Amino acid sequence: MHRPFLSNLTRRSLCAGAALGWALGSAPAAFAQAIYPSRPIMMVVPQAAGGTNDIVGRVVAQKLAEKLGGSAVVENKPGAGGNIGTQAVAKAPKDGYTLLMTISSSQAINPALYKAPGFDPVADFQPISLVGAVPNVLLAHPSFAAKTVPELLALAKSRPGQLQYASAGNGTLNHLLGEMLNQMSGVELQHVPYKGVAPALNDVLGGQLPLLFGSLPSTLAHIRSGKLRALAVSSPQRSPVLPDVPALGEFVPGYSGTLWIGLFAPAGVPKEVMDRLQDGMRQAMADKDMRDKLEAQGVELAGTATKPVTPDEFAALLKQDIAKWARIVKTSGATIN
Repeated sequence: MHRPFLSNLTRRSLCAGAALGWALGSAPAAFAQAIYPSRPIMMVVPQAAGGTNDIVGRVVAQKLAEKLGGSAVVENKPGAGGNIGTQAVAKAPKDGYTLLMTISSSQAINPALYKAPGFDPVADFQPISLVGAVPNVLLAHPSFAAKTVPELLALAKSRPGQLQYASAGNGTLNHLLGEMLNQMSGVELQHVPYKGVAPALNDVLGGQLPLLFGSLPSTLAHIRSGKLRALAVSSPQRSPVLPDVPALGEFVPGYSGTLWIGLFAPAGVPKEVMDRLQDGMRQAMADKDMRDKLEAQGVELAGTATKPVTPDEFAALLKQDIAKWARIVKTSGATIN
């Protein structure tokens, strides 16, 4: 039986029904985006409380939560050079509520250092934001004969294998910074590994060993008190915190070895949540209060307040550093099962 064409009322009813059906079908994604975060974000720091990454993580967590209109807590999961906490985030739910605030030694060096780190630094994570870099300082006990880097290099070349430097252990950044100095300057400093940075620093403070690469935040008080002499910083340029201390690259062209700090999410977090996180970090990185707090700790902030480092640029830096440190680890012979 032939039926007349639809009335305007019927057409409007069907169109309204279709629109409602589309809206309901798309609501879950839109609703999830609108309410994120609806519960506290857990920011995992894979190092112990009180260290440089922990200090930075707590400042960033507070400001990111403020910008997102939610809350965030920092959870320290140290162990295996940062691998335990990093593995935990790689395996966490992909919902944006578990994030990784990590450092380059864990994310870029451990994959070459450990035979089975338990994570893929690129495939298992999505970059949110590079926060900044912390230079290490080449430190000497005040009684050490060399007062400058040229004097140190000359002394080391005249006494190959005799000058010792302490580190927190095989494969740590302060070990590999010394190895890189050996490779790039043609000297042969002897590495003495300790079980952690605290005993290594204590022995250099006590004069048992003459040299150590130490992070700027953890050694600044000793430098200012005169208990340690700062010969050079490991960053490409001088640090604003120590403007009178030269960069090693001024004497060894191309030398650069900073500890960067950045925020990642597990791979697979929905795009709308990643967009919220990345936008929140852009706002946080532009916030004067956060910038002032981090700079006071000796952190050299990434980018500027108006032009932060993009997630793609951060991803490129990670890949570059993985390749760089893999070469240095291989040459040094350092490995951890």
